[in-house]
Amino acid sequence: MEPDDVPIRDDSIRLGQFLKLASLIDSGADAKSVIAEGLVSVNGEVELRRGRQLHPGDTVSLGDRLARVAHG
Repeated sequence: MEPDDVPIRDDSIRLGQFLKLASLIDSGADAKSVIAEGLVSVNGEVELRRGRQLHPGDTVSLGDRLARVAHG
């Protein structure tokens, strides 16, 4: 499955913010729980840090949904 490209304004974005921006979750509180439960992967590896810095080209998955960080 091809990821959806989600443009960001800056050179990087935190994982918790990106999940919300990409509409993978509804709120910041959801970000905390899905990350803590190990449901989020970055570039194919489970990521447990909500503050993980993402850069263009990084791919985030949650369940069967994929989103890729793109230049804004």
